[in-house]
Amino acid sequence: MKAEKTPVLLCEEDYRLLKQLVGISLVNDMEEEMTLAYELSRAIVVKDNALPLHTIRLNSKVRVEDTATKKVTDLTIVMPPHADIKHKKISILTPMAAALIGFKKGDEVEWKMPSGLKKYKVLDVTNPVRAEQEA
Repeated sequence: MKAEKTPVLLCEEDYRLLKQLVGISLVNDMEEEMTLAYELSRAIVVKDNALPLHTIRLNSKVRVEDTATKKVTDLTIVMPPHADIKHKKISILTPMAAALIGFKKGDEVEWKMPSGLKKYKVLDVTNPVRAEQEA
């Protein structure tokens, strides 16, 4: 029996950017679990200003823990041109970032990584301040 999956929550802006990035050539991936295209196909899309504060989106700083090894990793999820491993900025196209996008602080995420199936717990999420939050 398969557990019910935690819904992926995305704001309109991220959904639009990611949909363009994935492109229509990857339509077949929509049926394959643990792909970015699949996550987009099952995402709940909300207005940009309605995304809950601790939900992982593009440019989120995230702290996760590998539930098996207890190793904690800090990273920022970015678009491919802004990826910079020295500064812990990983592309949304990496398995780790694709796994995390749309989840929130406290969620556990299971994902197929190059090293095998991994399970992570989201310990913290910090998002850039949006203009409407500053007002």
